[in-house]
Amino acid sequence: MVLLNLPEQISTERLQLQRLRYEDAEEIFYTYASKPEATHFMSWPTHLNIGDTRSFLRYAQAAWDSGMSYSFSIRLKEDNRLIGSFGIINEEGKLQFGYILSPTQWNNGYATEVCRKMMPLLRLQQDIVRIGTYVDLENVASCKVLLKSGLVEEARLKNWMRFPNQDNKSKDCVVFILP
Repeated sequence: MVLLNLPEQISTERLQLQRLRYEDAEEIFYTYASKPEATHFMSWPTHLNIGDTRSFLRYAQAAWDSGMSYSFSIRLKEDNRLIGSFGIINEEGKLQFGYILSPTQWNNGYATEVCRKMMPLLRLQQDIVRIGTYVDLENVASCKVLLKSGLVEEARLKNWMRFPNQDNKSKDCVVFILP
């Protein structure tokens, strides 16, 4: 297994990323996980109750410890308020990442700030084969974030993914990679 050597805390100019903690459950639930507008393009269903969030956090803790997945909270430095999260899935050195922000924090440049910080950090990891992600073609905002963060469009895949928060319909996706 390829393990990543990631710190549990990472700072940007305005943000603090830290390994997700079980104690973050309520903040995560109320900030973004229960918000249909925030989870619309996510590969996981909108959380219906705090138990859904706690189940995810149990998974996230075990996945970090095993090297399968690394999930970070995103907090504002100025007041330590949780505004979103950033996660990395590690499949034997093929890294896929994603992020989510509270709708109240959209259009502030936070997703771009996080991605610009994380891409060089991921590139420094040992035995990495590929770094990339995919998004629903209709998720124009995320496509812009990824391009601004140094990724390039690799492919467009027809009917690639079923998104649970979009009636499970097959959607066209764009694959982005870090060259």
